[in-house]
Amino acid sequence: MLKVDLHCHSNVSDGVLAPAAVAAYARKSGVDVWALTDHDEVGGIKAARNAARDLGMRFVAGVEISVTWANETVHIVGLQIDEDNRALVDGLAATRNGREARAREISAQLEQAGISGAYEGALNYVGNPDLISRTHFARYLVEIGVCGSTPEVFRRYLTEGKPGYVPHRWASLEDAVGWIRGAGGIPVIAHPGRYKFSDTAQGVLFDEFRQLGGNAIEVVTGSHTPDQYGTYAELARRYGFLASRGTDFHAPGESRIEFAELPPLPAGLTPVWHDWA
Repeated sequence: MLKVDLHCHSNVSDGVLAPAAVAAYARKSGVDVWALTDHDEVGGIKAARNAARDLGMRFVAGVEISVTWANETVHIVGLQIDEDNRALVDGLAATRNGREARAREISAQLEQAGISGAYEGALNYVGNPDLISRTHFARYLVEIGVCGSTPEVFRRYLTEGKPGYVPHRWASLEDAVGWIRGAGGIPVIAHPGRYKFSDTAQGVLFDEFRQLGGNAIEVVTGSHTPDQYGTYAELARRYGFLASRGTDFHAPGESRIEFAELPPLPAGLTPVWHDWA
């Protein structure tokens, strides 16, 4: 069985390792087909592609686009994209705008909660200053001992109703799907089990996504629990979606599941890679 991982991050967005190092880490763990899907950024793809080629690993150019839908943040992964497509590149640049102002407001809220120097501390973890994110703040809070792990940070801070939560208006679902399709790619709803939608709202999201030209969801992902693998396998069958798979890797030991531990897709699904040459 091919070991396929189609959701990973490097330090070009909010990961820790450089693109080539992520490629090496994935290959060492037995990955055969690998995608780099940095948040709202395609700047790491060339280095990732070259590293994957040198390692004998099939590379898939990808991206993960931040979307605001129903006042919540949803992530749409694009696979098999042309990273030089002008509409995609310009759309991602527009989506990245505003991250610095948001980061400074996060820092100000944490200051009010008694945590000083958070903006400067988060910057120490940023590979690309245009993409400073909550994950960088979480790593700083672990560093200074406020929390013992990044999951604990997101239970106590940086989420709605907690200190440091600052919403941001991202791309629209229509724009994200359009940019991906315009770049020759396949739109995929990332980790659908992570969103706090009711069953009705989730159904509306799936219907709208499908009407816009989206045709895949992640089923097996590091952001899902084992119980959710079955839930989203059934939803993929019901909606006729292709199924994707990926760790959502950010750093060794930080993600819920490592490359070597990710289970295969459940039976009866059509993988998103089923017709790739």
